[in-house]
Amino acid sequence: MAETMRAIRKSQPAQGLWIEDVPVPHPTDHEVMVQVEAASCCGTDLHIWKWDKWAQGRIKPPLTLGHEFSGTVVDVGRKVDRVKVGDYVSAESHVTCGMCFQCRTGQAHLCPHTSILGVDRPGAFADYVVVPESVIWQNDRSKLPSEIATLQEPFGNAVYVTMNQEITGLNVAVLGCGPIGLFAIAIAKAAGAARVLATDVIDFRLQLARQLKADHVLNAAETNTKDLLEANNGLGWDLVLEMSGAPTAINNAFNIVRNGGKVILFGIPSRPVEIDVAEKMIFKNLTVNALNGRRIFDTWYKTRWLLESGVVNLRPLISREIHFDDINSGMEQLAAGQACKIIIRPDKQVTVPLTSNGRQREQGPDVEGKVVHR
Repeated sequence: MAETMRAIRKSQPAQGLWIEDVPVPHPTDHEVMVQVEAASCCGTDLHIWKWDKWAQGRIKPPLTLGHEFSGTVVDVGRKVDRVKVGDYVSAESHVTCGMCFQCRTGQAHLCPHTSILGVDRPGAFADYVVVPESVIWQNDRSKLPSEIATLQEPFGNAVYVTMNQEITGLNVAVLGCGPIGLFAIAIAKAAGAARVLATDVIDFRLQLARQLKADHVLNAAETNTKDLLEANNGLGWDLVLEMSGAPTAINNAFNIVRNGGKVILFGIPSRPVEIDVAEKMIFKNLTVNALNGRRIFDTWYKTRWLLESGVVNLRPLISREIHFDDINSGMEQLAAGQACKIIIRPDKQVTVPLTSNGRQREQGPDVEGKVVHR
């Protein structure tokens, strides 16, 4: 096989991403090598592309990006025993220590020693990626095509947030229609929410919320608290999912939730937010949860069923498919709020590695061709 591969990299401490030839990685004893068939862009990748304050404090160029992907296992380390060459897989992006208090008590998503794919270690925006066997998730190709299989990782965030409580029959407000907020709308509808409100300030996202059958879709820049309550017949909402991190939206979450209701904070503010704790939380007897990530691997099992069964259809949220050379135009589209999920395909099927018995693995699906706009 070739000694080098193409990869999307943060090569310099500046805005943008670069395509480079880098050495093909090889698995160590407990690792798995995957030929990437599809990857998807995340808000984290957008932060890195922009080279904003967060990225400057966290990312150490050069780095291969990408933590959402699907593909086929082409090589395994000699101590790998549950994953085999030919498996069709995705992966949990959080590589945890397995030994800390959080890992040992079912809270691995909160492990303080986490190393994140495409952030702290080489990612999947490449022809090949190497990850520990412990984070591999085996897929059924007959039920999940690669462009959907790659979305399981971010979709799991919305599964965790939305299904963290009983939702059937509740009136649910989703404030912020980025990808995770849109996923949450689809899950709430599938889980039998009585009424779902969606708000955002970008018309493109609001149109997607309508496609997902949100019952009320409002532009947050053109509405006030009274408008948000009138969408629920003047009553407070049972459950409010704050998915944007915008200070106004966070305050609105506490304004529109009913007494005794629940607010889940998932959006990440760019600066501290002032809240009247007495009036908006204590006197309203609220339950407030601040959540991040997804439960490893509990959420993955729920995610698999929701997508394989067809209960949730994510295709309307795939805005575009691109090859490596289009990555910067794709990021510009995401930054402008004119795309939801962008799928990245390797430019071509590269030389196929040999299996452990010396035979070539069969080629995966052909991903050659023009960019597809959905």
